[in-house]
Amino acid sequence: MTYRVNGERLWQSLHAMAQFGAIADNGVTRLALSEEDRQARDQLRLWALEAGCSVRVDRMGNMFLRREGARPELAPVVTGSHGDSQPRGGRFDGIYGVLAGLEVIRSLNDRQIVTERAIEVINWTNEEGARFAPAMIASGVFAGVFELEYGLTRRDEHGVSLGDALERIGYAGEHPVGGTPIHNAFELHIEQGPILEAEHLDIGVVTAAQGQRWYELEVVGFSAHAGTTPMDRRRDALLGFTELVTAVNRIGWDFAPDARATVGMAQITPNSRNVVPGRVFFSVEFRHPQESILEQMEQRLLAAVNHVNGGGLTARAERIFQYPPIAFDRGCIDSVRHAAQALGYRHRDMISGAGHDACYLNRVAPTAMIFIPCVDGISHNEREDITPAWATAGADVLLNALLAQAGA
Repeated sequence: MTYRVNGERLWQSLHAMAQFGAIADNGVTRLALSEEDRQARDQLRLWALEAGCSVRVDRMGNMFLRREGARPELAPVVTGSHGDSQPRGGRFDGIYGVLAGLEVIRSLNDRQIVTERAIEVINWTNEEGARFAPAMIASGVFAGVFELEYGLTRRDEHGVSLGDALERIGYAGEHPVGGTPIHNAFELHIEQGPILEAEHLDIGVVTAAQGQRWYELEVVGFSAHAGTTPMDRRRDALLGFTELVTAVNRIGWDFAPDARATVGMAQITPNSRNVVPGRVFFSVEFRHPQESILEQMEQRLLAAVNHVNGGGLTARAERIFQYPPIAFDRGCIDSVRHAAQALGYRHRDMISGAGHDACYLNRVAPTAMIFIPCVDGISHNEREDITPAWATAGADVLLNALLAQAGA
């Protein structure tokens, strides 16, 4: 037997929540632990209490909305995502997964269904990392990746610590972070890419998440007068930079279709229109679902850096961050796939190109993710959009996957 959510109620909740931090062009700016985030959290708490849930908050500000089960001593089944946004971000990234979880609870209440295990909906703090770096810091503390003290002492651009920001908005909870058993976990999210919409599919069954490696690179030449320095006497750092950008792009194509290779940031020194650039500092990011391929990509990058060395230029590369590929739990994946099939939704297996709280949660509990399409694959942008039908489909699958694990 399958069940369906109240899609109209979910859609109304999404639009009501979007008022907190609303900006022009239907976008949202709701940075972690801002006043707008406080308002959204207060609304979520109110809705949860109205749905008969208990609400607890841990020391990282993570919110847990608990619908009790018939056997409270059993580990809960959990779902959720995050309520913070990027600056000038969209209305659905993250918060859709939180509110879909709440809609699951409301729909179970409508049918007076009692589950054996409790169901908890989690609102994770600072997933985006737009205000406090790194991203996914609170779920990382929960999973033991980061120490609590490290999480609480992260600071924003104004010097405000995450711990102080929690105090300011009233969400510095007393409960310990992590250490509690979870039976299994599901995160529902917009795809943030174009595949599902392009293939006219309703659901992405996420089997894995790409690993990531981040690098900082520097090419050093010599700053010189643009008008008086002959071409054959120049040590132009920008030429070495462009060679490496081309190499990074080639590496991405050579390991397609799963590879991603990006130069996302560059600083040119002295950055003057009539000076030959003497230094370029820039970032490189590689993503791939196989660690062995990430290693090959890295070796190709280092070879390209060595090739730039000489001829008056020096180049170096340093890996500053490594995030291994994630393989989600087969049992949870099967629950998602079976739910999509039983409900008649068109679906395919997918690999997540983005990081999510579920990636850290997978370290401490069996976990899987569900994707729905987003218009033109646009996310982290005011134009981010989904349809009511897509929103409903994802929540339907979530409801049935949770029931399969929670026991009804």
